[in-house]
Amino acid sequence: MRMRPKKNRDKRMDAVKDWFIQQDENGVAMIDSSYDNNNELFLEIGCGKGAFITGLSKQYPENRLLAVELVPDVLMMAMEKAERENASNVRFLHANAENIADIIPEGSVSRLYLNFSDPWPKKRNAKRRLTSPLFLERYKKILAKDGKIIFKTDNKGLFDYSLESFAENGFAVSEVCFDLHSDPVFSVDNIKTEYENNFSAKGFLINRLVAQVREEK
Repeated sequence: MRMRPKKNRDKRMDAVKDWFIQQDENGVAMIDSSYDNNNELFLEIGCGKGAFITGLSKQYPENRLLAVELVPDVLMMAMEKAERENASNVRFLHANAENIADIIPEGSVSRLYLNFSDPWPKKRNAKRRLTSPLFLERYKKILAKDGKIIFKTDNKGLFDYSLESFAENGFAVSEVCFDLHSDPVFSVDNIKTEYENNFSAKGFLINRLVAQVREEK
């Protein structure tokens, strides 16, 4: 279901325009000039209404955080949330994940978060999944050396697909968890997204993994 356009969108967008990351004439995110420091950059693709990225800001106030969202009204609400919570180390980008390797500087991302991405369950749409081989190749370009992808989903089919996709496309997978909220280790610092709260309340188990590009021997 599509979201209804928000009232006063232009006015509200203008009020939070300073939260957008700066981009150069080629559309590349100007990471270094958009933050107050040069600390590690954490990227979330598909930030929703901003619960995760603002929570991450509290856990990592010294890091540079960037959230990408495709839907304008959802992005607007995320930026409004960041402003309300004074998440000053967060910036936002309106973009399609398909273009991420053209927008984010090569080798700049220390952590990439994929939270509750669209599972695209039909086989003909598999290439649109954010853990498909096409996307994994894009991530390889933007990840820093030893950079990590942290992936969460309630969709077991997508999780199984992703485990295989990572393994077959040059990634080492670790910290695999099939019931995150019951795990005594990985649940401690977990930041729940809007979707995560909804799915968990309905009895869905939350799956999680960490992936890193395998070192060539």
